Amino acid sequence: MHDEVVDRSSSITFGPQHPVFPEPIQFKLKVVDERVVGATPVLGYVHRGIEKAFELNDYKVNPALSAKICGICSSPHTTAYCRGVEAVLGIDIPPRAKYLRLILNELNRLHSHVLWFGLLGDAVGFESYFMQTWNYREKIMDMLERMSGHRVYYAFNAVGGVRRDLSPALAKEVEGLMGKLEEDFSSIEDVVKDYSVKKRTQKVGVLTTKEAKVTGAVGPTLRASDVAADLRMTGYDAYADVKFSPITATSCDTYGRAVVRWKELSQSIDLIRQALSKLPAGEISVKVPPVVKPGECVSRVEAPRGELFYYVKGNGTKNLERCKVRTPTFANVWPAVAMLSKGCEIADVAVIVLSIDPCISCTER
Repeated sequence: MHDEVVDRSSSITFGPQHPVFPEPIQFKLKVVDERVVGATPVLGYVHRGIEKAFELNDYKVNPALSAKICGICSSPHTTAYCRGVEAVLGIDIPPRAKYLRLILNELNRLHSHVLWFGLLGDAVGFESYFMQTWNYREKIMDMLERMSGHRVYYAFNAVGGVRRDLSPALAKEVEGLMGKLEEDFSSIEDVVKDYSVKKRTQKVGVLTTKEAKVTGAVGPTLRASDVAADLRMTGYDAYADVKFSPITATSCDTYGRAVVRWKELSQSIDLIRQALSKLPAGEISVKVPPVVKPGECVSRVEAPRGELFYYVKGNGTKNLERCKVRTPTFANVWPAVAMLSKGCEIADVAVIVLSIDPCISCTER
């Protein structure tokens, strides 16, 4: 007699509420004992109708709406929206406004990456480290508030430029903050090199270079798989005037994603310093017409999590006919997590998902 094949696998629900997950995300895990052999993401926990709301508002007030798509990446969202509309309108913003957008976007990247490192510490059991990194983040958010007037949803970018200028005194404060952050971030390096962190992250959630390209990964998730892709290299806004290169890692695992973000902290500090040293004088905005002429445009920027994609279409009125958004999490989580989770232990799933830095509210909207 042939031995009967017995399916020893079982299914468990992981999420949407979990101590490590910052937002509602659920996976149906197929497991054998403690080993994951399959993972299926479950969608639909967050929907706010934001894309429809884009069509109902005067296009000039939509930057405030785009900022609310994501509280962590609100500056790149407003940048992408404004750049798309400006392209349809056929206008070019002043050079000073381009530099100010760069400075705010890189401050936004700093606070996003530091937030992520705090969550990583929480996931691997370093509670004190979680509080320490978020203390660093508070300094960055205080500066974002000084520059924009808001701590979370920065009403800084506007169609045609920016709403606020940077005074010489405040520019010196930003420069001083960069020096303080360099000292603070040395503790992040210590944790990245910690034995316990390496044991929880090295060779966990491996996404090879080929798999990263096939699944369409973006941002640090893609660069940690040794692909030097960074939309800032296209030179939008003032990125054409500063010197930098995409940061990559060759390990292709969860640890590599931590290394990329850690090195990007220093890179963002350097970009802000370059922008401050080259900040041109002049106006910070130009006048825009009351309606958006017929036309369409795709706008792409590099958010902290990766490529942020906006499609805008005007129809000759003050309202947009269509505004479509694709966030980095859509590209990273849905195709990649099912692949990443296969073969890992159940305890590693939360760390793997966190390594991609998912934002479900901005993905589903």
